[in-house]
Amino acid sequence: MLYKAQCIYRNRVFTEILWGFPYISLLLWTLPLLLFNSGQDSLMAHDEGLYAWRSRFMVESGDWIHPWSTPHHKTPGPYWLIASAYTLFGINETSVRLPSAMAGILSVLLLYEIGRILLGKKVGWLAAAILSVEFLWLQYSRLGTPDVPMIFLVLLAIWSFLKAELHPRYRFFWSFLAGLSFGLGFLVRSFMIVLPIVALLPYLIWEHRRHRHLTNPMLYLGFVVGLIPTGIWLWLNFHHYGKNGFAELINFVMKLSSGDRNNNGLEFYFWNLPVRAFPWFFVSLLGLGVVLRRPIPRYHLLLIGFPLTLFVELTLFPTRLPHYSLTLYPFIALLGAVGLNWLGRGYTNFRLVMETDKGTRRQNTQGIPHSLTPSSLARNLSYAFGGLGVVLSVAGVVAFTIGDAEVRKYATMGLVLGIGWLILLAIWIARYHYDQKFLTVRYWIAGWLIPAWLTLAVAGSTGIIGDYNPDLKAFIHQPEIAQVLSSSPVYFVQIGGKTGVLLNFYTPHHGQKVQQVSELPAASYAWIPAKKMTLVSQPYRLVGTVQKVNLIQLLNNDKLKEK
Repeated sequence: MLYKAQCIYRNRVFTEILWGFPYISLLLWTLPLLLFNSGQDSLMAHDEGLYAWRSRFMVESGDWIHPWSTPHHKTPGPYWLIASAYTLFGINETSVRLPSAMAGILSVLLLYEIGRILLGKKVGWLAAAILSVEFLWLQYSRLGTPDVPMIFLVLLAIWSFLKAELHPRYRFFWSFLAGLSFGLGFLVRSFMIVLPIVALLPYLIWEHRRHRHLTNPMLYLGFVVGLIPTGIWLWLNFHHYGKNGFAELINFVMKLSSGDRNNNGLEFYFWNLPVRAFPWFFVSLLGLGVVLRRPIPRYHLLLIGFPLTLFVELTLFPTRLPHYSLTLYPFIALLGAVGLNWLGRGYTNFRLVMETDKGTRRQNTQGIPHSLTPSSLARNLSYAFGGLGVVLSVAGVVAFTIGDAEVRKYATMGLVLGIGWLILLAIWIARYHYDQKFLTVRYWIAGWLIPAWLTLAVAGSTGIIGDYNPDLKAFIHQPEIAQVLSSSPVYFVQIGGKTGVLLNFYTPHHGQKVQQVSELPAASYAWIPAKKMTLVSQPYRLVGTVQKVNLIQLLNNDKLKEK
């Protein structure tokens, strides 16, 4: 009895901490995942390297409006965010990724608030915790791209709409904030902000009689105010480039919508989302079924209508890329939390339900097949993921034994995830085969969340997340290479592709970009593709090679005499 009382007391204390200080518990859950690293970070090309280099070019040129020789095809919001981080913390990978990391943290907290309003504190906390351990979400929260900052603004707008409904007295302020968020979204992500705005229309139009958001003038005033920075930028660009400044934005959108990219057809998100959001996507399907059977009053078209409409938009849009679907991930987390909470009830009531159904037809009073009840699904999923845990553990041991250093990184992830899912099964067996009643539903839900958290922590600690080009980073840190790069300008001879993007950022002093080796000054240093070395007719010294790009120094007569 004393042991049982102690378990009850511990559970009560844990609950009070969790629900009494949700922001603190979510920060303790999320922050380490954003901070774990292998001791070295390196940028991902193309996108992150491009944003990092362009922002650096803004800072070094002193021109934050039109530093480029031709009109730019994207709005400057993400460059301004990263450039601001540069001015505060210096030019490095941490500064590149700081805006996304901050937006990721705020998005997790906002999702908790949205979930709390729609579904209650417990499910809201679960949704925020699930979002933090979705692999693609965490990866882009640690990348210097505009995706997560834009999603933060979308979540801020949704939260503002909900607050306007809950507090009609302050509806003008909250509607203004919603409009401001959408206006600033255009600055951050250009026309891509249109997709989530359109996805909100079922909720905004169908529920208009109740909330009256669309007739609130402050919504439109906030949107106009949010567009002011973009408007000023466009005006200054017009004076610098003429009408081509705005035309380039339109042309880029038309280019994206002109055809498939990477041969990603209409089926792309049907398989890509389940793979990249595993296992939460499948748990969210359970949540979707629960919500469809029991619609959420007033907010059904927000919780269901928004992600379904956005999914259709993304599927029909010709350019289909994994990170375009990131706006769906908070809603996958919300529905996943509903599904996990529903399964948790099955875990709690499993024995009671089994005893009630014993000897009866395998269908309950609600007309749901017995195999689809929360109790049966909770049991079956525990065994299924336990079996998958065995497979991952064995595969991880084998790969760790015979693989190289790179393979061992992924083997470690597989081992951690496999052992974690074995613990999920162990909790079920201990509870219902050995009558360990202290293993309440919180332990079982933790058996879902903690393995994912530990796996992503390993991914960060081993550099799988965060260190995307370690060979290039190690190369530029070699003493001889570092001395050359820090003391001399380096020219670029027909350097393109991903390596060219990264070298643009990691080269401290840029020389000119030239098309021919003959254009290089005597005794200068230059990056040149290895396959172009046959074009070099002057004497040169090979300083080093990285990713099929050579760093060379042209030799003048004095150098030749020394040799």
